[in-house]
Amino acid sequence: MGCTPDEEQVTPEASFSAETTSAATAGSANPVVRLKTNSFIIISSSNSLPSDLEGQVKFLKGNVTGLLKEVGMATVTSTDPDFAAKAGKIQGVSAVIRDAEIQWLNPDNEKTFDAAALNVNPASSGDSEPYFFLQWGHTAIQAPAAWNAGARGKGVKVAVLDTGFFLDHPDLKSNIASSASFVPGEPAQFKSIPNVRTSSHGSHVAGTIAAADNGLGVIGVAPDAQLILVKVLRDSGSGSFSWMMQGILHAVAEGADVINMSLGAGLPRNGKFLDENGNMINDTKAVQELLNAISRVTTYATQQGVTVISSAGNDGNNGNKDQSLVYIPASAPNVISISSTAPTGWFNNPLTTNLDGVASYTNFGTPAVSFAAPGGDFSYPTNELSSLGIPVWALDMVLSTGTERGYNWNAGTSMASPHAAGVAALIIGQNGGSMDPKKVEAALRASADDLGKPGRDPYYGHGRVNAYKAVSAIQ
Repeated sequence: MGCTPDEEQVTPEASFSAETTSAATAGSANPVVRLKTNSFIIISSSNSLPSDLEGQVKFLKGNVTGLLKEVGMATVTSTDPDFAAKAGKIQGVSAVIRDAEIQWLNPDNEKTFDAAALNVNPASSGDSEPYFFLQWGHTAIQAPAAWNAGARGKGVKVAVLDTGFFLDHPDLKSNIASSASFVPGEPAQFKSIPNVRTSSHGSHVAGTIAAADNGLGVIGVAPDAQLILVKVLRDSGSGSFSWMMQGILHAVAEGADVINMSLGAGLPRNGKFLDENGNMINDTKAVQELLNAISRVTTYATQQGVTVISSAGNDGNNGNKDQSLVYIPASAPNVISISSTAPTGWFNNPLTTNLDGVASYTNFGTPAVSFAAPGGDFSYPTNELSSLGIPVWALDMVLSTGTERGYNWNAGTSMASPHAAGVAALIIGQNGGSMDPKKVEAALRASADDLGKPGRDPYYGHGRVNAYKAVSAIQ
């Protein structure tokens, strides 16, 4: 379990997990994406919904469950097997497709174990956070230098679309502006299980972006930014495609400057899906229309001044060679896709270890990757223990606010994306507030460290983000 309230953040138990999802075999149905039988997305022929849509849907024995008015879409349920065909004839409707149930994250595939409680003092770091010295990712992107230059993300709102969150975590709660859930029956609060260690993917991501500078544990890349926490996935990591889209629109309405989505899945380009009963179906139109739907939403968010950032994925997929899957939301228009970097055996040689190795699991390819950021890895070849009594390989992962009152280490592009989102928040804050997403991306590009082959390359994209260089360029 995590710390008791009296212990606060002094001696949290450490937990380690690594995201290890796998891509579908080319030519087969993607096992993490299933088309739902009785849930639909109505897509209008414009960005406006047809008049009296709810009445017309009701007449066709359907029920409107959500209106995405900003982008001309609606979610509907109906048990009529012919509903899609009938609703497709409504004037002003261009398509009616089945919603998709997707395993965006898979906790069952995580490599996890508990270790002895941490009770250590940091080396002199110039920071008051007890575990700051374990946050090698901040060193890699020169976040401390950015803070010293006055960039801390003040006045910026970052939306985190994820699983549930520990809303009362002492390192998060002061920076939470609002929270909401689009998962029926599950509140935004992550559900803890009594006497069982549970970790919150959403909390881990949020802490990397904006854990408070309060002397309790860790610190976020943008410690003065405000968090809009939006639950779009079940705590099990699954969720409907429509929940993600609703979450994006909610974040826009809440005034987000940045949206971070540390989630993703591959849609099969050949249109081979499973239904909810496990039956194979062929629906190439569904692929195109799902892409059309998410494109509308991400384009709208960008037009409203929101910088949208997503993890690239953890399948080790070479997008230059294997194009059997299209990864969403990473490949949607106006989305900045982040690959993962990591050290190997960092704790043994913190001053000389390369922090910018390509993580063993990260998706890569051009133009699949926009930028790279620290995501951690677990490839150190032995179970050698560090002087802290923690395996050296675990310390190559990313430490953040993953447990109810404590912390854990995770690795994945899910951890890389929030590092980049935090840098985006620093850029926007230094710009004085709201900022055109294209200018944010240009600032990231101009300041990124060009690693790998010169110019844009498949592993680092335009380069690994650099917080200090980015904010130094903002006048």
